[in-house]
Formats: sequence, C-alpha cells, structure tokens
Amino acid sequence: MTGGDERPEGPEHPEGPERSEGAGRPAEPAPPERGGMAAVLDLLRPRTTWGQLVAGLLCLVLGFAVAVQVRSTKRDTTFATARQDELVGILSDLGQRSERLRGDLRELEETKAGLERDVEGETALEEARKRATTYGLLAGTLPAEGPGIELAVGDPRHGVRAVHLLDALQELRDAGAEVIQINQVRAGVDTYFLDEQGGVQVDGLLQQAPYTFLAIGDPHTMTTALNIPGGVVKTLSGAGATVTITPRARIAVRAVRSP
Repeated sequence: MTGGDERPEGPEHPEGPERSEGAGRPAEPAPPERGGMAAVLDLLRPRTTWGQLVAGLLCLVLGFAVAVQVRSTKRDTTFATARQDELVGILSDLGQRSERLRGDLRELEETKAGLERDVEGETALEEARKRATTYGLLAGTLPAEGPGIELAVGDPRHGVRAVHLLDALQELRDAGAEVIQINQVRAGVDTYFLDEQGGVQVDGLLQQAPYTFLAIGDPHTMTTALNIPGGVVKTLSGAGATVTITPRARIAVRAVRSP
C-alpha cells in the first residue's frame, strides 16, 4: 500500500494511555503505620483466655484452703500454749460436764422406762401404793419395821412427868424418827401427855414406868440427839429417872391408831 496511510511494522499500540491488568479498579489505600507507643500499648493490652480463667479459679480455691488451714492451726495452738494448771482445769471441767450428762442420761432412761411401764398403769399403781404406805405410817394406822433405837425410862423416884415424856417424843421426831411407839400406844401427830396419879396418861391411856419408846430411824442420829448436853437424857436424869438407849438393827412397831 502507498500514500500516507502506511504505518511502521511492529506491535500494535492501542489508542490512549497504557493500563495494567487491574485496570478499571481503584487502588486500595495503604494502612497507616502505627507509631511506636501505640504498638507497645497494644502488646500490653490484657487478652483473656480459658487457660487464664482456669488458673485464676485454681488460685482462688488454693487461697481459701490456706485460710481455712491457718484458722484451724490457730485454734489447735490454743491448747498447745496453755499452762499445765489451765489444762488440768479444762480437763476437770470436761469431766464434770461429762458426769452430769451421764447422770441426766440415766434419769432420762429411767423416766422412759417408767413411762413405758405406765402404759398398763403399773407405775401409777406403784406410786399410789407408796403414798398410801407413807400416809399410813405417818397417821399411825400401819405397823412398821426397821432400824432404830429402844429408849427405856425408869422412874424409881416417881419424878418423871408428862412434860419429860413430851420432850423425849419431840427430840426423837426432830432427829428423824419416822415411827414411834410409847409402851403400847402408837404416837401420832396429835399425841398428848397428862400427869396422872401413879403414872402419865398418853392419848387417854394411863401408862406406868418404865416408859419404853420404840423409834424407827437412824440409830446414831437419834442417840446423839438424846445425849446432847442439856438434852433429854440430862433432863430425865435430873428428875431422878434412869435412861437406857439401845440401838437395834430391827425395831418392830405393832401398835396402830384407829383410822
């Protein structure tokens, strides 16, 4: 071909400016560079992980166990630092408390046993019998036996009066005599004495010497009470009476009062 249309041989050059393979997409801006201090702060920022949580929980449990052990150790060292006399006192107090608790336990067991028997009325019946016996002895309507003394008062000079026998009766009662018989008369709460010709009247019955008291109770206590200085024995002796006290392991009081 001729004319001005001829172009040099070689690679064809497209019209317009050249573009790369990514032509048509705007280029992404580069991220701004972080300064040095910001990078350090970023590294120091805490990052929580499961491992850290587990480690923290274990530390909490361990701290609680240590606190409990320390408290227990302090409590245990209280006795370790105590003096010997303090330990003896503590041991004695514990022993007394233990004994009281054992006593309370025995009483509760006895009460329980009594309540179990009471199902059939046995306990109530036994209690009623005991009360009836006690009232009968006090009223003088029942005979009685037991340890006691025999007090014999002779009157060779006829100087014994009703007041002397009344003093003897009162002294025996004060010394714990439960049952008393004077000759053949059972003493009661309303027993009285009157002077009579040839003797002393006891509850309306004339009694003559020797006057014999049978008293059931503790022999030693009654004997001691009768022999105190200025007491019954001294007074009777001053009235010319002879006094004999005989302790006995068994005294039988047969006389009774009319109901």
